[in-house]
Amino acid sequence: MRIVIAGAGEVGSHLARLLSTEEQDITLVDANSERLATLDANYNLMTVVGDPTSFEALREAGVADCDIFIAVMPYEANNIVACAIAKNLGATTTVSRIDSYDFMAEENIDLVRRMGVDRLIYPEYLAAKDIIRALRHTWARNIFELHDGRIILAGIKVRQGAPVVGMKLRDFGFANRNFNVVAIKRNHETIIPRGDDTMDQGDILYFTTTREHIDDLLRLTGKVQRTVKKVLITGGTNMAVRLVNMGEDEFKFKIIERDIEVCRRLPALCPGCEIIHGDARDTELLEELGCGDMDAFVALSDSSETNILTCLTAKEMGVKKTVANVENIQFISQAEGLNIGTVVNKKLIASSTIFQLMLDADCSTSKFLALADAEVAELEARPGSRIVRAAVKDLHLPRELNLGALIRGDEGMLITGNTTIQPGDHVLIFCLAGSLHKVEKLFN
Repeated sequence: MRIVIAGAGEVGSHLARLLSTEEQDITLVDANSERLATLDANYNLMTVVGDPTSFEALREAGVADCDIFIAVMPYEANNIVACAIAKNLGATTTVSRIDSYDFMAEENIDLVRRMGVDRLIYPEYLAAKDIIRALRHTWARNIFELHDGRIILAGIKVRQGAPVVGMKLRDFGFANRNFNVVAIKRNHETIIPRGDDTMDQGDILYFTTTREHIDDLLRLTGKVQRTVKKVLITGGTNMAVRLVNMGEDEFKFKIIERDIEVCRRLPALCPGCEIIHGDARDTELLEELGCGDMDAFVALSDSSETNILTCLTAKEMGVKKTVANVENIQFISQAEGLNIGTVVNKKLIASSTIFQLMLDADCSTSKFLALADAEVAELEARPGSRIVRAAVKDLHLPRELNLGALIRGDEGMLITGNTTIQPGDHVLIFCLAGSLHKVEKLFN
């Protein structure tokens, strides 16, 4: 697949690095020659120095015969222009990162498509959806639902004394037929486990199960579900605005913001939300606001370090559920090892959307979740593909992936070694980063 990426900023560079490991034909376009030189020297991709909104640069990048054109420059207007040029030059599918909800509004979406933009990526909107999900499922680090919750993938940190601690996966599987453990996050490393692996205290275990067995999963991992109503947000960012607008009927929000000018703008953007001018790093202010009585604390400032620090402070004050926006990818593993609850990263969310397109899936029904060093995808088994030829135990699948569950018709079911996947089944796959090309070959 030929992919052209316009913009070598944080998002574009991250996408290029990830996609270059998937045996794809990647071309990265940017006016910053030094940034491109670094990527060109270290990764399997081509670079073009030039303005991504110019006809000349895009022609040189070969957009006329590319399968996907991705515009992820800092300004959404430039991304829209670049997509319009690329589409008219012959790009099959164009994808634009945006920074405002206007482009997604129902009255505007047809116009956006006529301009030449096939898909929109609004990372703040997608992150807000993830945060809403985390507030509804306080017991999970990550939660992932397929087909209206018929299949659940949950990442749960195991505490001391949980029934699963010390169990081998083989023994757990014999005793608990309603769950699969598809991955283990341990000491900053994601493991695709086998029967001899043991579940330890402090592990983040990724379970697949069906909706009716959620309560048993909580019992096995020593977790309880808490109802969240009162939420304290730090940082009046676009992500915070999206979160408040999406969740205002379900949650009661307060926002703390340091910048007085931002505070003056927020009431119009978040009507009904209480706005406090102050610094969330000030523990006296948090105590004055009754932080310890909040059901959840969501740190969404532009500083990863501040978000991690304030979540730790909120935990010490007694808040049970905390969420941190961690923009520095190198901090994610460390953040997941700390007691800060759910970690959100916009670059990984953007990567998820692009990967889903790359795997030629129907984005209207399929889901995709990218973690720091692993990916989760829902793919449809095609007639004649290798994945439908035999029972799972006889397919000799790569060690880097696990098949967790599937949707057949309207029914969700777990996958075992004796399962034979049928054409049309929607299958949940968990794989290590860099293994997606192997998954693609299995299903197409």
